Amino acid sequence: MSLTSALNTAQSIFNNTGAQSSIVSNNISNAGNKDYVRRQAMLTTSLGGAQVVKISRAQEDALLKQYLKASSKDSAQQTLLGGLEDLKSIMGGNENETSPEVALRAFRDKLGTFRATPGDLIAAQGAITAAQDVVTSLNNASKAVQEQRSDADKQIKNQVDSLNSLLKQFETANNAVKKATAGNEDPSSALDEREKVLKQINQIVGVSTVTRDNNDMVLYTADGTTLFETIPRAVSFEPTQSYAAGTVGNKVYIDGVAVNTGSGASTNAQGSLASLLQIRDDIAPKFQSQLDEVARGLVNLYQEDGRPGLFVWTDPTTGVAGGVPPAGTLINGIAGTIAINDRVVTSKGGDPMRLRDGNINALSTPANPDGSSGYTAELDRLYTAMDSGIPFDASTGLDSNISILTFATNSIGWLEQNRSDATTAAENTQAAAARTDEAYSNETGVNLDEELTLLLDIEQSYKAATKILNAVDEMLKALLDIAS
Repeated sequence: MSLTSALNTAQSIFNNTGAQSSIVSNNISNAGNKDYVRRQAMLTTSLGGAQVVKISRAQEDALLKQYLKASSKDSAQQTLLGGLEDLKSIMGGNENETSPEVALRAFRDKLGTFRATPGDLIAAQGAITAAQDVVTSLNNASKAVQEQRSDADKQIKNQVDSLNSLLKQFETANNAVKKATAGNEDPSSALDEREKVLKQINQIVGVSTVTRDNNDMVLYTADGTTLFETIPRAVSFEPTQSYAAGTVGNKVYIDGVAVNTGSGASTNAQGSLASLLQIRDDIAPKFQSQLDEVARGLVNLYQEDGRPGLFVWTDPTTGVAGGVPPAGTLINGIAGTIAINDRVVTSKGGDPMRLRDGNINALSTPANPDGSSGYTAELDRLYTAMDSGIPFDASTGLDSNISILTFATNSIGWLEQNRSDATTAAENTQAAAARTDEAYSNETGVNLDEELTLLLDIEQSYKAATKILNAVDEMLKALLDIAS
């Protein structure tokens, strides 16, 4: 080997080890960065020696696709579970302390006490107070459900704004990738940034990807709508200022196509946006309809001669006192307006004994015109009515010909069954997302042990080049000494 070729070999080693050590150092410094994909210097050998020809990025497209799908499904399932947990908290948590069912059972017990002592004013007042608790439970639950829908609407607006912003960031990163690829430059940093934004988009709306020439990427939603192709597609949504029972929220449009609402406790949605729509437009309205049917059932059960008796309500559409609703027909919002007739409320000048005597609405013939203290026929009717089968609107998703107590119990059961199923599904999607994340990280993330081992190999190469350089230096000195 000539001195010139030896020098060239040493210089080549120095160049290669310099490039390799820079890449390894960058890998090590990003070991904890989940949005960083490991790089590796690719060497080739020719007559001129080995040299770094390109920087390879540990890209795993198949694993990335699996990760995106699992991640978007988990985001959707966790969002739905959160909505169902919120509904459960409205009912008072694990014991459902503030639910209409618990209040109805307490009311029936108080009616039973009054029925046993029909001349006792304290027992009468206890029954009226329990009836008021039923009303309060229905009023508060109805208000809370609509607040949940309003909150979901606001979250949808925020996510649409975030999605539009992320799509603009994706465009910038995608353009940087295309420019670097077309210019034969290293696109790794731009690819990392694009992938980081892609993961965030995928949390909101599940995406599938197609890669074209120059690493140009196109995004589609789970149902095939184009989300990004060269430029972002418009994502639009008009929020609703306030919600009441029966209010229909506006749709979200991507490139003019409405986003599908998720369905089922183990939701088929991908991304949190579709689950928020499911909470706002399906889960919460269904539960509201069940509350409304409990309220309507009470007005019907305790009517007097075709007019509201103990329980009265205000028609949400007209703002005036409502009559006796048609049996088995849902009235949107009645749970929010049901109230106790003032004529039995002591603080409003009423007489609780009207519950025993009848004629609460002041328009009917009293069942106990003489005010006999031992009269129980009307109380018997009110008490047994709680267990009698009545028709309910089938749109509530519950049995349609059962007692009001059973209906209220089934409503809680419906909520708990959905929450339980959603919890199981959420555990499964979380586990799947964690597994795919781990698999993807194992293939694309930085392993410190491997990088440190590689750094030692680079150090050995550097030492070898140093020895070659020292040997050449000694030979040159010897030649100069001879020449002198």
